[in-house]
Amino acid sequence: MINLISTAILPIMVLLGLGVLLKRHFLKEEPFWRGLEWLSYFVFAPALFVSTIYNVDLSIIPTGSLVISLVVPIVAVALLVICSKRLLRIDGPQLTSLLQGSVRFNTYIGLIFASAYRGDEGVAIFALACAIVVPLVNIICVSALVHWGKPAHGSHKISFFGSLVKNPLIISCAVGFLLNVLNIPIPDLVVVSLDLAAAPALACGTLIAGAALRFVATRHDVVLMTVSVAVKLFILPLSAALIAASLGVTGTTLICIILICAGPAAPTAYVLASIMGGDKRLMAAISGCQTVCSVGTLPAVLAIGQQFVF
Repeated sequence: MINLISTAILPIMVLLGLGVLLKRHFLKEEPFWRGLEWLSYFVFAPALFVSTIYNVDLSIIPTGSLVISLVVPIVAVALLVICSKRLLRIDGPQLTSLLQGSVRFNTYIGLIFASAYRGDEGVAIFALACAIVVPLVNIICVSALVHWGKPAHGSHKISFFGSLVKNPLIISCAVGFLLNVLNIPIPDLVVVSLDLAAAPALACGTLIAGAALRFVATRHDVVLMTVSVAVKLFILPLSAALIAASLGVTGTTLICIILICAGPAAPTAYVLASIMGGDKRLMAAISGCQTVCSVGTLPAVLAIGQQFVF
């Protein structure tokens, strides 16, 4: 636990705090952060995914169990949130933001924990889990926003099929997977270039998460934030862990299943809510609250989830 605190929890807290400090006092311009987010999303993270998946032993990963352990609980939680609309007395845009806050995840925070726990193997399996979860979550959230969102006049619609095909995280996972399975040798120049491009991924991603933190909320928002924290940071990951353990999943794969389900909603959820007519104020509050809480809940949920191994 002491090693986890020093290698994951404290670094995340420091970088989140640094992101807040830089955004509020030194680098206030939005174009800078949009540029850094673009680099992280389209260059740094994909390079990290390709290099780690290429080098991992895929034969040790129970792919079928991984898919079931991720898809079943995420779909179940999404349906639970949708069915709670009347009980929680929320409108369509609020529902979409609560839904995003219940199933979306922050790739970078999960990657830091995966790296701290299991090194390159953890990063590689987490990346493969991302390739499963990213399309599923995008389909759920974009579909909900199309149905319940109220976009401002003139806002453009997003095609979720197009977003999946062009998603750099999915593409990089596919490239790394194919290179690994086909045993295609990569020249040293490419290997070194990938490693250099991958190096800033975790730090930049966490700085971006810190810069995006917002805590403007109404009293009713606090209720919904509490619900989102309970569902996303506890119910979803523990349900996934229980399913995975019942299927015989252990070790690094189990840890990555818990991590990807227990991660906070990413700041990109705010962008999607803003474009497609979700409640962007609520979305920002949920994302910020979950990000701060996850620093403490992630290790707790990991400890509990690993007790489910039979």
